[in-house]
This record gives sequence, C-alpha cells and structure tokens, in this order.
Amino acid sequence: MAYTALIAIGGNSLIRAGERGTIEEQLANAHATAKSIAQMIKMGWRVVITHGNGPQAGAALIRSERAAGEVYTHTLDMCVATTQSEIGYMLQIAMEHELSLLGLDKFVTVVPTMVAVDPNDPAFQKPTKPIGPFYSKEVAQEKKEKLGWDIVEDAARGYRRVVPSPEPMEVLQLEVIKKIIDLDIITIALGGGGIPVVKRKDGSIVGCEAVIDKDRSSALLANGLNVDLFIISTDADQVYVNYKKPDMKGLRYATTQELQKYYDEGHFPAGSMGPKVESVIRFIKNGGKKAIITSFECLMDALEEKAGTHISN
Repeated sequence: MAYTALIAIGGNSLIRAGERGTIEEQLANAHATAKSIAQMIKMGWRVVITHGNGPQAGAALIRSERAAGEVYTHTLDMCVATTQSEIGYMLQIAMEHELSLLGLDKFVTVVPTMVAVDPNDPAFQKPTKPIGPFYSKEVAQEKKEKLGWDIVEDAARGYRRVVPSPEPMEVLQLEVIKKIIDLDIITIALGGGGIPVVKRKDGSIVGCEAVIDKDRSSALLANGLNVDLFIISTDADQVYVNYKKPDMKGLRYATTQELQKYYDEGHFPAGSMGPKVESVIRFIKNGGKKAIITSFECLMDALEEKAGTHISN
C-alpha cells in the first residue's frame, strides 16, 4: 500500500532572494523543486502539493492597483485565485517534465481550492500576513501614507505590506482531492492557502479580502486527507533555535511539546518559521502521524532522516 505525503512549498521557493521574479526565474525554480518531489514519487509515495503565493499575490495586487484606471481591479480573493492557476501551471509542467526524465508516466493536475473562513474572525481587524515585495523603510512609509497599507518589518529583510489572515475552517474541495489521489494522480491544490471565502446561510459562497496562511491550511488539508507524512519545504534545511545567534542550534528530532516550548519562548518569528512550527504542531495534535520541516534541496536526505527537523507526538 502506497504512503501519502502532503508537501507544502513556499511561494518564495519560486522567487529566491535577489531575484526579480521573472517567469523564467520562477520556472527554473519550479523545476528544481519538482526534481526533488519526482524522486520521492519514484520511491512509491503518493503526493499532494500545496504552495504559497506571497510574492505572486502581492505582484498581482500591484498590477491591479496600477491599472485601475484602464481595466477592472482584482480583490484579494481574486488575486489568490489567479495565482493558484499561475503557480499551479508552472509546477504542473515542471512536475510532468521531471517525472518523464525518471521514466514515470504519471498524470498531474491542478485543483482550484477554496477555504471557508469566519467573517467575524478577529484577523480582519488586525492584518498580519505579509504579501508582495520587500521595501526600504522610507518606501514602505510612503506606501502606508499614500495607499493606507498596513506595513510590518519582516524577518529583518525589509518592510512588507500585511493583510488579514483568518483561520482556515474548511477546505471545500477536500472530497474532490481525495478522489483524485485515489486515482493515483499527483495533485497540486490549496495554492496560496486557498481562496478565502465565506459560506452564507443560504448556501451561497462569497470571496473575502484576505490571504490565508498556506501552512495552516495545509495542515488542515493534511489532517482531512489523513496523510502519512506532512512536509513543509522552506528556505532552511531544518528548524533552529537561537537563529543567527552564536548559540544557534538545529533540531533534528522534536516532539510537539518541545516545539511548543520553544515557540512560547519566542524562537520562531511570526513572519518566518512561526506559522510552520505552529502548523506541524496542529497537524500532530489533530491526529497526524509525522511531520518534517526542511528545504527541497534536503528532501531526499530528510526522508532518510539525514536532514530536516522530524516532528512527532
């Protein structure tokens, strides 16, 4: 019986530090990511891929705002929807190519995915989710004054716009994704944390101005699919405490209790490792078996427990 893994890759894995984020750059990075995942599939794993979209959604929003005088604008939920297709397309063609190089004849599909949120979630009153490019302090202040943006400093890399990030409550395409997995089709879903929607009492669905954290919604989907392994791929090879300090220490193995202790001590900032650690803790506490946090370059070594941070109950 094949084991199933959900792999959550960051939007920044397609746009690396120092890159402009051109389509050529993103496609090259998509192939590098897909190569590692394809090797995992060759080992016999069934795989569901989710991805972030922070830089891409921010770019889509900027394009919408700057062209507002000539074409219709996009709301945040529409920006998430369009980037699901954009990034899903790049990952799909990259996965199909890398699988073919390994002699694997596999179907890959992209599932536009909606996630229900609570319209009364307090996150709508306190934006925290970074999107878009990094700005200098001066430029960020100008954006705040002229456009009314909420701005925060993000992991000492600069300043970014933040938007509401409500808690994910339900992945609306869960049953569809289950059926696709049963057909042994590689599934790319839940892009950008899912399109944020509200379910009305009359059964209708309406989008809302928010961006859902992809690690939190990925944990929700991973539990819903009852996967054997939840992997969060990030730009770090493993989780560190006292990060970038003289006494920095990597964690190869950790229980949810140990991670929670470090989280409560403030080792994992909200703009970087915080949501990832929080999400694997949720996954395990809600019945998940095992989780790994690592970079895609270390994925194969992580599967052999030679790299990454391995989290269990």
